[in-house]
Parts: sequence; structure tokens; C-alpha cells
Amino acid sequence: MSIADNWREVRARVDAACRAAGRDPGEVTIVAVSKTHPASAVKEAAAAGATDFGENYAQELAAKRAECSPKMEPGGLAPTGGVIRWHFIGRLQRNKAKLVAGQVALVHAVDSVELAAELGKRAGGVQPVLLAVNVAGEETKGGVAAAAAPELARAVANTPGVRLDGLMTMPPPDEDPRRYFDALRALRDRLAGELGPLPVLSMGMSGDFEAAIACGATHVRIGTAIFGVRDAVK
Repeated sequence: MSIADNWREVRARVDAACRAAGRDPGEVTIVAVSKTHPASAVKEAAAAGATDFGENYAQELAAKRAECSPKMEPGGLAPTGGVIRWHFIGRLQRNKAKLVAGQVALVHAVDSVELAAELGKRAGGVQPVLLAVNVAGEETKGGVAAAAAPELARAVANTPGVRLDGLMTMPPPDEDPRRYFDALRALRDRLAGELGPLPVLSMGMSGDFEAAIACGATHVRIGTAIFGVRDAVK
């Protein structure tokens, strides 16, 4: 199947999952994870209807953004015509923040107040961000522990130049993800009671996005189901 065919199939599955959960499909943004795939793949998916694309590596994001979205609106948050919105979904080193801040619609994985401050300093406006929460407490993954998330959320919410829009997580690959998705939603609801609206829950990937939608995801990050098996990281 082509990328366009894959996109249409994923779009149909997301719409069906939303209807099964009693939700409007317009509530869920599909972030097509294009990391390590060429800019031509991004263009093919965009031509089929994809609007949001996620990258894990700052330099790769900058290169693809230049090739696929050469005419940007002020602040770089959306291209002229709104064809492509870029998301940064990987772990970001502070020294690479200048390549991302002000260039993407959303940074999905802020895990320290220092990173938030660096993004805010370089955004040239207000950079929307999500707090990455390691709900399962996995040592091999980044993100703040759930117990420490409220303190960090308060600090990020008060950091100049950024806006805390919600939370993001990745569950363990070999477990039922729903308990972790439910836990993230519950944490978000508690924090929203203190900090105000936190509308975004970024959770769910190619293998579990339907469960994530049932649990309240607003953004699902889907790579393999759209682009196929990714190329080896260079």
C-alpha cells in the first residue's frame, strides 16, 4: 500500500475509534511521525490529507521544515495556507532548543524546567509545550515521574515564553496501555483543577492508538502505520 492509502486507512480507523468512544473525530489530531523518512514521504502524506507531522531530531526537523514548508507565517507555527503543522515529539537537548523553539506547533516532551526556560527564551513569542510524564516509571524512558509531575507542571506553567497545554506519555510496550492512559488523564484532570485548562493529551501510537482514543487522547502519534517501517537512524 502507498503512503496515501495508509493515511486513509489510519484516518478511517481513528474516526471509527472516536465514534466507538462517543467522541467527535475532530477532537483527535493525528500526528504523522515522519522521523527518518524523507521529505518526499511527508509531501505524499500531506497531499493525501495529513496536516500534522512529528519529528524526533532537531536537525532533521529543521531540514524537512525548510524543504516542505518554505513559506512560514510569523513565528513559524504554521505554513502559509495551513498545509503542514510541525510537532517535536522526541527528547530535546537544551543546546538544540534554538532549532525547535518558535518553529513548531507543539513540543511534546518537555521534562525539565531548564528545557522549558530555554524554549521560552528562544521562542520569539509563546511556545506551546506538553509535559512528558513517565507514568510507568520505566528506567529506560525519559519524562518526569508521575509523583513529581505536579511540581514540574507548576514550574513550567510559570515559565515565561511557554504555555503548558497538557501532558504526554508512552506506556510500556508489552502491557495493556489503558491503565497508563487512564492514569495520565486522571493526572491531567487533577492538574487542570489547579492550573487551569490543559486540553492536550498526547498518547497512543501505531499499535495502541485506538485504546488511547477511548481513554481521551487528543493527539495520537502514528508513524509505522502511515509510513511503514522506519529507516535506520543515521
